Amino acid sequence: MKEIEILNNGGIILYPTDTIWGLGCDATQPLAIKKIIELKGRDESKNLLILVKDIEMLLNYVENIPKEALGLIENTPTPLTIIYPKAKNLPIEYLSQSQSIGIRIPKHSYCQALLSKFGKPIVSTSANISGEPSPIDFYSISQKIKNGVDYISEIEKDKISNNLGSSIVLIKDTGEIIKIR
Repeated sequence: MKEIEILNNGGIILYPTDTIWGLGCDATQPLAIKKIIELKGRDESKNLLILVKDIEMLLNYVENIPKEALGLIENTPTPLTIIYPKAKNLPIEYLSQSQSIGIRIPKHSYCQALLSKFGKPIVSTSANISGEPSPIDFYSISQKIKNGVDYISEIEKDKISNNLGSSIVLIKDTGEIIKIR
């Protein structure tokens, strides 16, 4: 996979996810994350979420996985991002102001293959300029975004997304679940 080489070298990829087309990079490389923030024209104080392959990978990037989170991961059929209170092994200053981290385990086959081969988390943010609408398909993505990435996936370009994003929940240290979106 050419995209693995790009990710390993700190590049940005444009790829389909289980929600909408996204911009991705190695979530452990601060300079790669900064490139995405600059490309989107995004406020650095806004949180970015990451994708991980499975629970085993998740354990490497959060201090604690509450049992409530495990239940949600196993039983929620639609895309779900969980905000965990304490991230670890990540350049959190580029991902969150609060030390928390939003993480999704995608069920999308391409994302799963990418995460499996890459072996590290990938930033996943909508493929749009900050403040503009999220793209419903590949052809809705601005030329500025397409020109600003190092790799564009060739799959699912004709697929129209009926999903504008994942559900988002916050899990507090106490185990309390708060629905954000």
